[in-house]
Amino acid sequence: MASRTSSWTLLLVALALSLTGCRCGDDSGTGDARQGFRPQETEVDFGRALEGSLTRRQVTLLATGRASLTVTASSGAPFSVASAEVTVPGSGTTVVEVDFLAANGPAEGTLTLTGAGRTETVRLTGLGVRPLTCVPSSPCHESSFDLATGTCIERALEDGATCIPTSRCVVNGRCESGACVGSPRTCDDDNPCTVDACSPSQGCVTAPVVCPTPSNRCKVGVCDRDEGCQEVDAEDFIPCGPGDCKSARLCFNGSCDEFATPDGIVCAPATACRGEGTCQDGECERPDAGELEAEFSQQLGGEPVGAPALLVQDGALFSSVCDEDAGCRLVSFTQSGLLRFESPYPDGGARTLLAASDAGVVVAAPEGLESYAPRTPGARQWEASWTSLGAPSDAGPWLGHVEAGQVALTAAGDVVAHVAWGPVPEDGGAVAVPESTRWVWLAGREDAGTVLRAGPVEAWRGEARLALDAEEAAFRYTVDGRLERADFERDGGSLLISELADGGVPGGSASLAVAGGTLFVGTRAFVSTDGGAPVTVDWDAGSRTLTPLAEPALLSSAGNPGYVFARSCSRTDGLPCAPDEERTVLRAVDSTTGLVAWEVDALPFEEVPGSFHDATLIEGDAVGVLADAERTDGRQVWLQFFARGKKVEMCALPGRPTRVAGSTFSGGRLLVVLERDGVWRVEAYGMGGIQASPFGWPQRHGSSSGVRREAR
Repeated sequence: MASRTSSWTLLLVALALSLTGCRCGDDSGTGDARQGFRPQETEVDFGRALEGSLTRRQVTLLATGRASLTVTASSGAPFSVASAEVTVPGSGTTVVEVDFLAANGPAEGTLTLTGAGRTETVRLTGLGVRPLTCVPSSPCHESSFDLATGTCIERALEDGATCIPTSRCVVNGRCESGACVGSPRTCDDDNPCTVDACSPSQGCVTAPVVCPTPSNRCKVGVCDRDEGCQEVDAEDFIPCGPGDCKSARLCFNGSCDEFATPDGIVCAPATACRGEGTCQDGECERPDAGELEAEFSQQLGGEPVGAPALLVQDGALFSSVCDEDAGCRLVSFTQSGLLRFESPYPDGGARTLLAASDAGVVVAAPEGLESYAPRTPGARQWEASWTSLGAPSDAGPWLGHVEAGQVALTAAGDVVAHVAWGPVPEDGGAVAVPESTRWVWLAGREDAGTVLRAGPVEAWRGEARLALDAEEAAFRYTVDGRLERADFERDGGSLLISELADGGVPGGSASLAVAGGTLFVGTRAFVSTDGGAPVTVDWDAGSRTLTPLAEPALLSSAGNPGYVFARSCSRTDGLPCAPDEERTVLRAVDSTTGLVAWEVDALPFEEVPGSFHDATLIEGDAVGVLADAERTDGRQVWLQFFARGKKVEMCALPGRPTRVAGSTFSGGRLLVVLERDGVWRVEAYGMGGIQASPFGWPQRHGSSSGVRREAR
């Protein structure tokens, strides 16, 4: 019986255990103590935030057990956590605060959460927005950046709000219906000797009253605060009439009388190489002319190639040079002589400068035309092969032919060219006489280097020159006497070529200039740009033999007069002049009659041999001439100025240059490429306030940049 009772007891215990479960080893103080957590969010988007602002979001952590636990939180920039540790209460929640420091652009990151032996992650995203600079349209509006739309939103200020008027002639500004209004500023200074006014940008401005000029040259008008304008005696001994260093009409005690000219009176202005002249003992004495002082003298880095040796465009200097070590390249200097860049030519071969604009520096290359960027580093921009310009592609190798006088640039940088070519000689030399020629018009910017339009391929007719007038009509003269004009329709198509001048201009040299509606053709005739009969230049007057120089031929902005140079030989026995017997003369020619207005010897010294180099028109109807003279100690180069048939000044360049490759005139400076002691240099010289003319056809190729375009 006892045994049966024991068995039932054991069975009941086992049943109880199976129903309630075994809690062996549990801490009676904690109950169910399982630990764990999970984030409620899997991704947090901070949205759009201004650059530099801090945005905070929360991530909720849920406990998955009845025991509390510690969770560590971390994140990388631009995200960060406010607290590196948080406690999640058992069966409860807590939050992790996350900050977003916005930059400019999208950002992504990860929030890492670690606790109870497990790691959870939350993806973080945000977009930083750089605000626009919002400027109100008027003083009575305010403008602010709207983050949601990414735009500036403007609103009008309330009426009566203070504002700052846009004009400094208005004070006490206030807003009315979105406009800033106020009271006029008072500028009267109560001084009758001033003219008072108000400038919208400067406020009150004053200027002295200009009193009427008295009829008596020895009186001057002055303003007195109490009496207004009055006439008083001019300063004693100022000129009031014609005079020289012998006698002069001078003011004294308010009257103009004749006096013996006092010593010290200025009789000649200062120039680039000498001080002003003064009267001494009845004569105008001028100090001896010194040598010009170079503003800079910079090594060129090689020997210049071709002509022109130097171009100047927008203050930058360009030259094409070669040397044995560095090959051939385009070099550029600043207007103060500092090296801007050296751009080697792709094959190391020589290139010849043609013209320059802000679209590029155009050069003649062995394979065609090329353009190089006028800015650092001077890389090649485009090339146009002789084949693309019209040379045959299936008749063997060809050599092209183009010179500086056969390329012109439009204001937009397009290239107008007279190109020619011929077959490569059997000996591999240059083309002596080309076979064919053609007008071409190339794009200078968009689709640069492509042929926009072209004339027909023609047989070679001899050397030619191009020129563009101020309206960019193109003209071409060839030495067989033909003068042509090329026009084109703006929407494309071929060039429309028409002949000008009745009967042409036969016997001329390769020379062409244009200004004021007049063409100076072949140094032989003047022709209207609209055509008509030529006005022939009289070269046969006198007993001397004159041989015109093809270039430079110059035209003032009005188209009259024209200036041309010629070699002169005074022999009358029929024999040719020896080189030391030849002179170079400068002629001014009336373009309406063809007659000589004046003529002058253009070399530095009479009876001393010399050579002419270059010339330019000078403001004030004068001509600047660069020439040299053979001195006993070597050749010296001189800058001379001529006006109305007289030499008014001459200044020597320093030292004894051995060779002059070329020069150009830019503003008030002469720029020259020359060789000194075996080293080629580019040098700049001031002209003492004298300015090269910026209008008409002032230099050999129209301008210092060689664009062969009339300037207005």
